Amino acid sequence: MKNVLIAGLLFFSIVGLKAQQKSEKEPFTRPKLVVGIVVDQMRYDYLVRFYDKYGDDGFKRMINEGFNCKNNHFNYIPTKTAAGHASVYTGTTPKTHGIIGNDWYDKNEDRSVYCTEDETVNSLGTVTDAGKMSPRRMVSSTMTDQLKLATASQGKVIGVSLKDRGSILPAGHAADGAYWFQGKDEGHWVTSTYYMDALPNWVEKFNKSDAAEKYKKVWNTLYDIDTYTESIADNNDFEQYFKGEEAPVFPHDLPKLWDDNGKFDLLKGVPFGNSLTVDFAEAAIKGENLGADKITDFIAISFSATDYVGHRFGVSAKETEDTYLRLDKDLGRLFTFLDKEVGKGTYTVFLTSDHAAVEVPSYLEAENIPGGNFSKKEFYTPLNAFLNTKFGSDKLIKNFSNEQLFLDQELIKKLGLTSEEVENAIVGEVKNYKNVAEAYTGTSMRNQEFTKGQASRLQMGYNFNRSGDVLLALSPGYINSTSRKGTTHGTGYAYDTHAPLLFFGQGINHGQTVKRTEIPDIANTICSLLGITFPSGKSGEPIPEVIQ
Repeated sequence: MKNVLIAGLLFFSIVGLKAQQKSEKEPFTRPKLVVGIVVDQMRYDYLVRFYDKYGDDGFKRMINEGFNCKNNHFNYIPTKTAAGHASVYTGTTPKTHGIIGNDWYDKNEDRSVYCTEDETVNSLGTVTDAGKMSPRRMVSSTMTDQLKLATASQGKVIGVSLKDRGSILPAGHAADGAYWFQGKDEGHWVTSTYYMDALPNWVEKFNKSDAAEKYKKVWNTLYDIDTYTESIADNNDFEQYFKGEEAPVFPHDLPKLWDDNGKFDLLKGVPFGNSLTVDFAEAAIKGENLGADKITDFIAISFSATDYVGHRFGVSAKETEDTYLRLDKDLGRLFTFLDKEVGKGTYTVFLTSDHAAVEVPSYLEAENIPGGNFSKKEFYTPLNAFLNTKFGSDKLIKNFSNEQLFLDQELIKKLGLTSEEVENAIVGEVKNYKNVAEAYTGTSMRNQEFTKGQASRLQMGYNFNRSGDVLLALSPGYINSTSRKGTTHGTGYAYDTHAPLLFFGQGINHGQTVKRTEIPDIANTICSLLGITFPSGKSGEPIPEVIQ
C-alpha cells in the first residue's frame, strides 16, 4: 500500500511538473537571428521541377525540416521587384506602402522616379552616384522596423543584395545598414550616408579582398548538361545571349565576355552573383555579430542573379536550371554556416520570391499556347487618334508605365473636360484593342470595392497618390516588350503571382498546406512569432499553421 501511495505521488508530481513547464512556456519565440530570403523571380514550380537534383542541405532541408506553403500568391498588380520586396516586409501591398513599381511617373515632380533614389544622401564605397539611395519613398513600416522598435534598437538589422532595392526596402527605415553591389570597374559592396558616415571595417576588408574577382571564370553546367532534362534544348530561338557570344549556349566564358558586358556587372547575370551574395552575407553576420546574444537580430538577403538570368534566358532554359541547382548549394552553405556561427535550432528562416515569371512568349507560341508581345506603338497610335477625334487633342496622355496611363490634368481642364469622362472614354475604347484583357479607371479604383479577379489585384496595387488614371491588364501570356527573346513579369496571372514560401528553424512547425496564403501574410507571421507589433500598414494575416 505504501509503495502504491509513493508511486501515485510520483505520478502526480511528474504530471504537475509538466503542466508547470507547459504553463511557463513563453507565448512567442525569440530566435537569436531571423534570416529573410527573397529569391528574385523564383516561381513555385522550381521547387518541384528541380527537386530530384537538389541536395539535402538547401531547399530540401527547408521543406523536410520546416513548413511549405504550396499555394502562396501575390495579391496585387504590378508584380515587380521593388513592389515585391516592399510587400514581403511591410505585410501589405502597394496600395498602402506606396512602392508601385521599380520606377513610376511622379505626378508632383512631373518625371519618372526610381523607387529608392534619394538626392539628399551620398554614396559610400563608390565614386559613382550608385549609393545615393534610401527607403524614404516607402511610406509604411516593415517587420524589420518593428523589430528595431520592439528591442529599443538593440536588435540589429542588415540588408544584403546585388540590387539596391533588394537590400534597402527589406532592411526598412531604421536599419543599421543596407548594402548592394556596384559593378563596372569597381566590384564593391556599397551603401549610403542614410545609414552611416563611413563603411564599417569589415566591409572595407571585404571590398579589398578578391571575393568578387575570384568569380571571373567560365560558367559551365554544374552537372552533365545531358542530365538537364527538365529544360529545353540549350541552343534555341527563345533566349538572349551575352554580348560577344554567337549563341545562348554553355559554356559562357566570363573572362572573354568581361569587357563587353559591364565587367563586374557581368557577375549579376550569372549564378556566381548569388555565391558572392552568400560570401558577403556571411561576412556581415560575423562583422556585425548577428545572432550573438538573446536579442533577436535580422538579416534580409535577396538573391538577384536569378532575376537577371531569368530575364535573359527564360523559364525553361538550361541556364535557369543550372542557376537554381547552384543556388541550392549556396543555400546549403549558408545554413551550414548559420548552424556553426549562430547555433542550429536558434535561428529562423523564411524564403520566398518578389514575383515569378511567364514562359518566353515566343516559346509559348511555338507550343501553340496563347502568348505574345504587346506593342505599345500599336496601342498608342489608334488611342491618340481616338482622343484627338473625341476631345480635340492627342496629347492627353502624359505617361504610360507599369501598364498605367497618366493623363495631363491641366490640359483636361483647359479643354473644359473632367478626368472621369476622359478615363471612361479610354476604357470604352481600349476594350476593342488586341491583347488588352481588362481596363479600369482610377476613379473606379477609388470609389468601388473589388473583391476578386484582376480588378481586385489592380486595386491592391493602386495607390491613391501615385497610381495612374487608367489601369490595364494584358491578355494571358503577353508581355509589354518588343523583344522576342527572354521574358519578364508584372501581371496578376498565376505564372507571375505563384511564389514559393518556406519557413524553417526555431519556432516553426513541420508541415505543409495547399490553403491559399498571400505575400502580405509573411511579415505578420514573423511578427507573431517574435511577439512584436505588426507593421504600420498591415493588411495580411499571420499563417497559424506555420508557427508553434
